[in-house]
Amino acid sequence: MSLGQSLIRVGTEAKVRGETRYGFDMPQAGDLHLACVRAPKAPAKILSIDPAPAMTIPGVVRVFTAKDVPGEHRLGIIAVTRDQEFMAPGWVRQPYQCVALVAAETLEAARAGARAVQVEYDNQPGVYSFEEAMAPDAPLVQPEHAGGNLLRENKIKQGDTEAALKDAAVVVEATYTTERVEHCALEVEGGRAWWEDGRVMVKACTQNPHYDQADLARFLGVEENQVRVIQAETGGGFGGKLDLSVQPFLALAAWHLKRPVCLRYSREESIRATGKRHGLWMHFISGADEQGNITALKARISGDTGAFASYGLAVNQRAAVHATGPYRTANVDVIARMAYTNNTFNGAMRGFGCPQVALAHEAQIDAIAAELGLDSFDLRKQNALRQGDHTSTGQLLRAGVGLSACLERIEPIYRRWQAELKHTDEYLEGVGVGAMFYGIGNTGASNPSTAQVQWMQNGRVTLFTGAADIGQGSDTALMQIAASRLGLPMERIDLCRGDTDKTTNAGATSASRQTYISGNAVMGAVANLEMQLLQGARDMLKERHLEVDLRGGVLRTADGREIEPAEVVRHLAKSGARVMGEGRFDPNFTALDPQTGQGRPYAAYAYAAQCARVRVDTASAMVKVTDVAAAHDVGRAVNPRSVQGQICGGVVMGVGMALMEEYEQGRTENLQAYHIPTAADAPNITPLIVEDPEPSGPYGAKGVGEPALIPTAPAIAGAVSQALGRPMRHLPISLERVMQALTAAEGETDCED
Repeated sequence: MSLGQSLIRVGTEAKVRGETRYGFDMPQAGDLHLACVRAPKAPAKILSIDPAPAMTIPGVVRVFTAKDVPGEHRLGIIAVTRDQEFMAPGWVRQPYQCVALVAAETLEAARAGARAVQVEYDNQPGVYSFEEAMAPDAPLVQPEHAGGNLLRENKIKQGDTEAALKDAAVVVEATYTTERVEHCALEVEGGRAWWEDGRVMVKACTQNPHYDQADLARFLGVEENQVRVIQAETGGGFGGKLDLSVQPFLALAAWHLKRPVCLRYSREESIRATGKRHGLWMHFISGADEQGNITALKARISGDTGAFASYGLAVNQRAAVHATGPYRTANVDVIARMAYTNNTFNGAMRGFGCPQVALAHEAQIDAIAAELGLDSFDLRKQNALRQGDHTSTGQLLRAGVGLSACLERIEPIYRRWQAELKHTDEYLEGVGVGAMFYGIGNTGASNPSTAQVQWMQNGRVTLFTGAADIGQGSDTALMQIAASRLGLPMERIDLCRGDTDKTTNAGATSASRQTYISGNAVMGAVANLEMQLLQGARDMLKERHLEVDLRGGVLRTADGREIEPAEVVRHLAKSGARVMGEGRFDPNFTALDPQTGQGRPYAAYAYAAQCARVRVDTASAMVKVTDVAAAHDVGRAVNPRSVQGQICGGVVMGVGMALMEEYEQGRTENLQAYHIPTAADAPNITPLIVEDPEPSGPYGAKGVGEPALIPTAPAIAGAVSQALGRPMRHLPISLERVMQALTAAEGETDCED
């Protein structure tokens, strides 16, 4: 039984040895190199593109422009907002949008050719903030969009919020902001493509190979079976590789030239041209009674999705759904709005809006406790969602609600740290808490997964899955689930993953969905495989009503006989049959009402609570996160060490969001200017696994990828606020903001830029 064992992740040894080959690491004979010509400003009308100077450079083979795209220009993973143009067809909507593509025999020639292409622009007035975009006379970023510059408005309405606020014993009101954040995956976007048997083959980093295939087919104007996408080993994504990046350029060049091509972004190009985490503006008004029970939340949230929708719809909706945090709140009035601007687009990033709203809902809890003179940790325990409660969308939580258990796990650590707090002339210390809940999978929408499991004639078993492992360990988790269900050691399982020719759609690696949703698909595939083996054994023995069980990888009959499944497989193969089980799983949901947001958006939720201890240097304003304790309800830990690794990685990413990460167009476009946590910034982390099984999950499992990050920044913000004696409501909590707080006059309560 491999379930629950901390097995080494599949592929780990090759990575440690440096043997792993990523999308760009597999040169082919005759490779052409590609380079993009990118517009410096937006919006702008393209008056002319002259490729002639580039064609005089030795080695340049061809220059492509939008007129060379044989299919659709506008692509995107969410069907209702397919609006991303990879080759600007006459109009530049965002800075660094590609306007031409150069193919050359060498990388140097391709880059020289890109610099030589002459493009004449007519710069146009644009909008660069939510407020500008919503102005009555604002220029339209996407004129085809029916809502003008308003991408989407989502509402969550429950009860009578105004009356509840009027009757509340205490009302707290504050505005919170978060900035745009770059993904900074270790591997920049890269891949290769070639022409084979009348089809385009693309092998690149991605979080969703089957979605890539569908969009590339639209881009080329061909049937999907004329495009094959293979997920290359992917060195991290965090949501940034959900959107297409290099794939359309690779496919276009290979389609036209019938030659192998390759493209890898530089770090600067990756930062400039790819999506970011949405920065959000959040105004929260919370009410509570004298005992500290939360009675109401009124929230207004706004964000800038940039020039293309990407995952803006999903971020906006999820932010609204999770605005209450993991707390009972009977009266809710949330309106979240997302606008188009001419900034570089913002898309999916670990948490889909939940890390942003968590800053607000956790600070509101602290503020309520301060107003009532109550302990903020006790207030969280008192209001925590429990089995039998309803969420802000009216969903009844029937099982798998582990928040109280998470709080119980960290409470002794939190109390000890509070007792150990010190303030000196040199430093100030603080402790903060963050809690969260997170819906697994897409919000109020179908997001199925499929899988196949085949018993081979040699006795080995192959798992086929379209689920993209991007370092989070889904390969290992799914193989452990299959091995456990079959009663086999994992060494008997082979894996075929992320190839549109060989695997079926498992949906995107996003929203912490693969262990739960694809794990269930694997369970279904194994059940189907078992049925075929049992029936095959009866057929082979010519005993139609024989009782047969599959236990420990062996078929056992009621009369004590044992049969190797491979023997049954070989028997069935004589008649042309193969023993392959197929499984499919789509979580149970109901769509949200567009006016009230009521519905059942997720079949399962993950829960977590973290506490952080910080030290603030009074001379330099440097903040050091010294310790974090993180308790996460994962339902069932398929691979405990992998879960702990996810938690630790999420915490470190949360340190970056809390203290240093802030993308500013034109200024933070390399890793010298854009700061991310290093090993020296990592705190001492205590990862604590809580298992409150989810009945609909495989062996009770849920997910931990996004949840690992979400509570960290709120906990750190709370700790810094305690250390400084004033609320820190804006992320990142930079040196400048801390220094301002340290030097602020008595009575000033909000520190901004």
